[in-house]
Amino acid sequence: LSTMVRYLDLQSFIVRARVLKLYRQALRTARRAPTHARGQSEIEKNRYCDDKQKIRFLISEGLQRLKGLDEMLDMMGNS
Repeated sequence: LSTMVRYLDLQSFIVRARVLKLYRQALRTARRAPTHARGQSEIEKNRYCDDKQKIRFLISEGLQRLKGLDEMLDMMGNS
């Protein structure tokens, strides 16, 4: 049996950790949103992206959008 092990350089490891942190935050926030308002995750759509510059952009955009959604849910009283 061949076990596939993917080795990451330090920079890739750090970026991967940031993506996973954003994903966990998005899941927590999505639980607060009404069921009908939940859609496919942008993270899932870009799961196989390997362009480092695009990934950094998506992380930044994701954090901004998540912050806006979190604030909106707070205003609507969904805590």
